[in-house]
Amino acid sequence: MPEPLKLYFDYKSPFAYLASQLAWDLPKRFDVSLRWIPYLLRLKGPGQRSIYSDWKAQYSYADARRFANQRGGFKIMGPRKIYDSTPALVGALFAQREGFFRPYTEEVYRRFFERRLEIDRPEEIAALVAELGNSAAGYTRYLAGEGAAALEAAVTEGHADHVFGVPLFIVRGEQFWGNDRVALLEQRLTEYGLKL
Repeated sequence: MPEPLKLYFDYKSPFAYLASQLAWDLPKRFDVSLRWIPYLLRLKGPGQRSIYSDWKAQYSYADARRFANQRGGFKIMGPRKIYDSTPALVGALFAQREGFFRPYTEEVYRRFFERRLEIDRPEEIAALVAELGNSAAGYTRYLAGEGAAALEAAVTEGHADHVFGVPLFIVRGEQFWGNDRVALLEQRLTEYGLKL
């Protein structure tokens, strides 16, 4: 049996975006079963946090762009507001259930950080689901029904795992936070004898 490996993510995190590109390859290189778990970050906006937190947020996006440039360069533009990513995260659960999670996730991240997708607008998520060849009406029903409960269950699991931010990988109870900790995670997986 492959080793269970959790990855908590939120589409509004540039570092989760960066980690996602590395995460896809982990099951190809290690005997792991990677489980992507949506986690709704609750962020404070300008005026709700200290000036130091604002400076840190600006720095964080600069760092995210540096990491992106190391990989050949792709856009990571800071958002214009604080997002409730519930519609997009429920879309992730719907995409997992319907078997199109990877293309959905890749498009949500890319378009959001290029400022071409509003992840808090169900109608835009439904349009993307349809564009990817799946049922927009099915997504809308899922969002209004069992999807909200599924997301709440994922967040509750995150609380039990002491999730404080994303991306957060967890293997055998050990946490690895951030896209720049993937090398440490790979080292631990190698120590466990899981390298393929």
